[in-house]
Amino acid sequence: MKRFWGKAMTDIIIIGAGPAGLTAAIYARRAAKGVLVLEAMSYGGQIINTPHIENYPVAAHISGFDFATKVYEQAKALGAEFKFEKALEIIDNGGSKTVVTAKGEYEARAVIIATGSRSRKLSVEGEDKLIGRGISYCATCDGAFFRNKTVAVAGGGNTALEDALYLADIAEKVYLIHRREEFRGEQSTVQKLKERANVEFVLNSRVTKLNADKRLQSIEVTDNQGNVRTLEVSGLFVAVGRIPENQSFSSVIELDEAGYAASAENCRTKTEGVFVAGDNRAKEVRQLVTATADGAVAATEAVKYINS
Repeated sequence: MKRFWGKAMTDIIIIGAGPAGLTAAIYARRAAKGVLVLEAMSYGGQIINTPHIENYPVAAHISGFDFATKVYEQAKALGAEFKFEKALEIIDNGGSKTVVTAKGEYEARAVIIATGSRSRKLSVEGEDKLIGRGISYCATCDGAFFRNKTVAVAGGGNTALEDALYLADIAEKVYLIHRREEFRGEQSTVQKLKERANVEFVLNSRVTKLNADKRLQSIEVTDNQGNVRTLEVSGLFVAVGRIPENQSFSSVIELDEAGYAASAENCRTKTEGVFVAGDNRAKEVRQLVTATADGAVAATEAVKYINS
């Protein structure tokens, strides 16, 4: 980093070290730009919780953790700098941007926001108290604790389908609860689940009550006709969507009703020099391949902006 007005100045700050942010770091470094990546947790983002990636070109079979590690190591080898600090605010100085973290402030000519999203909750009474005591938002993280037990998965997208498939290899029985008749996720995964004898679909239904002593003991699901059914389960894995991590940056980016960042396909936002990439961006398809594509586009546009 160069010094600028008493602060360390770099070319591009990337907020978030998921697939989008890491890919952006690779492309920016290949363009010979200085790169600082700020990450609140650990590199990889939500993809590290995916046990099997089978839809990414070239890598027909790879775990999310291995994929993320390879991309992280590639970015590091190219010279990207990483600091594990949570970005709290972006200040637009015109020709430069200041990113404020809990530990300090960093200056850059351009910023790429690639913060991804966090798990959405069911908003059922007692949910927060049962996290870690039967409620989980990560099947690959916690599934092993429910080996040979009965569990349920709530959700209808790809994450819920993948969670149910993963748990079917571990648990005695898996209930897959979805509020609609049809799943939003890939039909190839739905077909695999249909072929599993220990998976039962509970459709047109939603979780309405959690029954517990010290741990979750059962759940109640209510169907669209108002009929209530009690399912005896030891674990409930919630996969009902994501909430984009954009609120801290609403002063420099425009958000839609769901909180996703508005941008053109070139990942530019309403603020010159601020770009977005990945699952926090408003778009139709949120997959690993589109996240990495966003990272490449955002970095390329940031380099153009700096060079202009």
